[in-house]
Amino acid sequence: MKFRELRADEIECRIGQIGKNGNGLSLLLYKTARCDMDLLDEVVGPENWQREHYECKGNLFCRVGINTNYNVPESVNWVYKSDCGSESNTEKEKGEASDSFKRACVNWGIGRELYTAPFIWVTDCKIENSKCHDKFVVSNISYKDSKITELTIKNEKTGNVVFEMNKISNNKKKEAVNDIICTKCGKPIMMLTGKDNKLYSAGEVAKLCKGMCKECYEVTKNERKNTVPKYIP
Repeated sequence: MKFRELRADEIECRIGQIGKNGNGLSLLLYKTARCDMDLLDEVVGPENWQREHYECKGNLFCRVGINTNYNVPESVNWVYKSDCGSESNTEKEKGEASDSFKRACVNWGIGRELYTAPFIWVTDCKIENSKCHDKFVVSNISYKDSKITELTIKNEKTGNVVFEMNKISNNKKKEAVNDIICTKCGKPIMMLTGKDNKLYSAGEVAKLCKGMCKECYEVTKNERKNTVPKYIP
């Protein structure tokens, strides 16, 4: 069983981080629980899937069951996959239930391709008092082998393209139309050559370093006494 990749209109954008100096923000791509339900209905039919929530060691889990014989008349074979959720900042219980359902659906492969998204840094936005009320939408997205190869995001209010990633001949990812800025020091993130002699683009560095340049990431890492992953260039 394979679920199709999500269309642009099925993907939502939310703000991940706002730059320390208000010089931009990062965006994260996600899907809603309604999107999961619609796709389950579309592929297997509303009568061939079910969900159940349960608690385990203080965490709320969701189990999504699918009748994998949905295309065989009068044949039933229920298979279940589950995952736990985290509380939202608004409605605690509802947010946790919704999150666990969405994560369980990822285990079935729904929206898993969103995890291949590049680091998305936007400067064409209005930030006041470290807050931004602009809404951003995905206007175009393409995939190859379940990985994002093209992505265009617009500011819904202005209609401007604020981020664009295109597929080019050597299958490398082209950087955004704007510089990718470190969320800590406010300076542009540069390409780096890793210990494995691989060239990491600014977008790849930002994604691996959680929105920061390598220098700021290492400072933060030392402050938190964490270990830098081996794949950080």
